[in-house]
Amino acid sequence: MQLEGKVAIITGAGSGIGEAAAKLFASHGAQVVIADWNADAANRVAGEINGMEPMPGRAVAVQIDVSSEQQVKLFVQDTLDKLNAIDILFNNASVVLPKELEEVTDAEWTRTVDINLKSVYLMIKYCIPALRKSRGSIVNMSSLNGLIGQRQNPVYSATKGAVIAMTKALALDYAKDGVRVNCICPAGVATPLLEEWTRQQPDPEATVQALIDMHPLGRCASTDEIAQAALYLGCQSSGFITGVALPVDGGASLGY
Repeated sequence: MQLEGKVAIITGAGSGIGEAAAKLFASHGAQVVIADWNADAANRVAGEINGMEPMPGRAVAVQIDVSSEQQVKLFVQDTLDKLNAIDILFNNASVVLPKELEEVTDAEWTRTVDINLKSVYLMIKYCIPALRKSRGSIVNMSSLNGLIGQRQNPVYSATKGAVIAMTKALALDYAKDGVRVNCICPAGVATPLLEEWTRQQPDPEATVQALIDMHPLGRCASTDEIAQAALYLGCQSSGFITGVALPVDGGASLGY
């Protein structure tokens, strides 16, 4: 078990990639803290993990707005009070905003930046003292959009590009402490977030086909496949890897 005895915080773990990662991490022995704004979803995932036998790890659900500094500060302290350590931080919480830039309102901009980028800053700010003690690892969720952009998705792309830049900068800052910082850059992943984005397109059916066609492997990724990448970057199998923006994209970034 690669994560036996480890404590892992996963934001946005009430569904999608975060849910898959929570279940995978627990299956490898981790004590998983499921942080999500949706209490019902977080409790469901924790209940499923704790009800699975045999399951080496356990899970606890916490309702939190990860863009609130006060909530993050209290959440991290409470985690340390109860579990005594933080070994892995997986910053996974995200929202999408598929609009032309001139159609984006100030409130929409702020919400997207707060959830996709500010939350990463806040979670790392308050977890890093514990991660220094454990010589742990940070995995940030970026996107292929942050590497190559995407039509009609400028704000989301901007936040994901910023996550990549922050990841690389923090990898340098925390290397001396033995804390590794990496990020994952998926293309299409079969998640509720992608389904939401697809429904908002003018022609959802054509959008689904375009998503399939953009991947040379002929399909979108499953949430489990992205969770496997998070596990790899979070555990000691990747012990000499830091500052990497890892495309997990089925070949979508290839060709021209």
